[in-house]
Amino acid sequence: MAKRRTFEIAFVGLKPGIHEFNYEPDDKFFAEKGAQDFNNADAKVKLSLEKNTGFMFLKFEIGGKADVTCDRCGNPITMDLWDEFKMLVKMVDNPEEMNEQEEDPDVFYISRTESHLDVSNWIYEFVMLSVPMQKMCSPEQMGGPQCNKEVLEKLKAMEAKQIEHNANAIWKGLDKFKEN
Repeated sequence: MAKRRTFEIAFVGLKPGIHEFNYEPDDKFFAEKGAQDFNNADAKVKLSLEKNTGFMFLKFEIGGKADVTCDRCGNPITMDLWDEFKMLVKMVDNPEEMNEQEEDPDVFYISRTESHLDVSNWIYEFVMLSVPMQKMCSPEQMGGPQCNKEVLEKLKAMEAKQIEHNANAIWKGLDKFKEN
């Protein structure tokens, strides 16, 4: 229970202004939330909450490192996590209806009677979005000692075969003119 409360902010007791919170979600946190593309996460989340009358502005700054699988050779590599996300949380009388109608994903509604704000889902989502789409070694490291040589050789062989196939396919249509 205490672990779940780690990601809840009791905003009712906060004075208007900017408040800062720091989180370090671990692999267990990500495993509980669902599948992920990384492990050994050393994520750091800095959350700035600006409390105003009727709304709160949240700014999530993501940093850290995580081990991912290289898309090219299949070996593990460590990648930097870095990104910044902003959310606007508005307090209204009918939050369910407003959340259904809202088209902007960066706006969220909560009830005026709420006293706590659970940020765990946003932290999970924003860290996941911080992992690069293409996970590959840097150009200087490609083919280096950390790469899987066997996979790289297969890729080269497949690439050569594809180039040869494409070269033959270009001239294939011209064969019928040869016969005339």
